[in-house]
Amino acid sequence: MAAARRDRRRAGPRSGILFAAGEVYPLIQTGGLADVAGNLPPALAELGYDVRLLLPAYRRVLNAAGDAVTRAKLRIEETGETVRLLETALPGHGLPVYLIDAPARFDRPGNPYVDASHADWPDNAERFGLFGRVIDRIGRGEAGLDWRPDLVHCNDWHTGLGPALLSQSAPRPATVFTIHNLLFQGNFPPEKFDALGLPGSFRSPTALEFHGRLSFIKGGLAFADRLVAVSPTYAREITTPEYGCGQEGLLRHRAADLIGILNGVDYAAWDPRRDLYIPQHYWVDDL
Repeated sequence: MAAARRDRRRAGPRSGILFAAGEVYPLIQTGGLADVAGNLPPALAELGYDVRLLLPAYRRVLNAAGDAVTRAKLRIEETGETVRLLETALPGHGLPVYLIDAPARFDRPGNPYVDASHADWPDNAERFGLFGRVIDRIGRGEAGLDWRPDLVHCNDWHTGLGPALLSQSAPRPATVFTIHNLLFQGNFPPEKFDALGLPGSFRSPTALEFHGRLSFIKGGLAFADRLVAVSPTYAREITTPEYGCGQEGLLRHRAADLIGILNGVDYAAWDPRRDLYIPQHYWVDDL
């Protein structure tokens, strides 16, 4: 409790955090990323932070979110797209959630990343490039929300362009990039550099180029102020050739900014004394 009080004082009453993720429980989920995105922001809010989530307005999200109101309309000049920012609340917590409403990119059935045949959506570079552009605009306070975060927390390759684009601006918020699964990197053909209107400086091995391709995850790995892996062990493993997926050299270079923080558990949901989905309840003194 004392540590929590110290953290609350450090945070200040309304220090703002934008938490960007490709999936958030219970709105949409394919894996553990959604669990973190659905539970860490409310925990941070309890410590006094002004936390707001950002994710695409997938069809399943719009169906699950209920009423959502339009907060802003953005013109993305680099790609010629116009999107709406909708606002709803995270079910069970009431935390603000911004949805990127771009029907041509996100209003599709099923999985956020793959089609019914489990093949990647062919325009994933454009879809999540748009995500990165919106992260950048909100981070710079240029999204028409009358709110600007002090810190932007991005997660996995879907949000990797966010820290890279924000690095081009001053002043800007601090950036954190969490690596949940390094195996999935968001690597695309080199022509996507131009298609997405990215700065020429990004076309470099020290930036977003990865063996001649555009790598979204490198946007986070190379440009975020701090890197977080989902456990101390994983933080060590991804700096080795066995588990680094080709990014181990960059991660060793960023070792001073890389830390492993073990994923937590929401005990309100994962409590074997009360879990509705197990046939027999138990506890440490009653197995």
